[in-house]
Amino acid sequence: QVQLVESGGGLVQAGESLRLTCAASGSISSTNTMAWYRQAPGKQRELVAAIIYGGITNYADSVKGRFTISRDYAKNTVYLQMNMLKSEDTAVYYCNVRPRGTPASLGSWGQGTQVTVSS
Repeated sequence: QVQLVESGGGLVQAGESLRLTCAASGSISSTNTMAWYRQAPGKQRELVAAIIYGGITNYADSVKGRFTISRDYAKNTVYLQMNMLKSEDTAVYYCNVRPRGTPASLGSWGQGTQVTVSS
């Protein structure tokens, strides 16, 4: 079992920054994929960024150049640094951890943290 606790969300103005943190506990492997997803009202949950074994990252086109995902293997923690925030980034952000090569649906989810960007 994996438990995930997200933090760092809040209300900011467009152009500002936030850093989300997801602390994982339980059966965590260094080979696990760790990722951030988000869900805006009335929309489907979408991948924001993921980091896989070896430190390889991938991002949604909408956040490339603005967001950075990183991982502290010693602390089993994943971060999402969000810069130059836009109103369209407003959503609930969820952390996901799953075995390497498996879909997000087979992983564990955090409770979510709200990010609101005012324009």
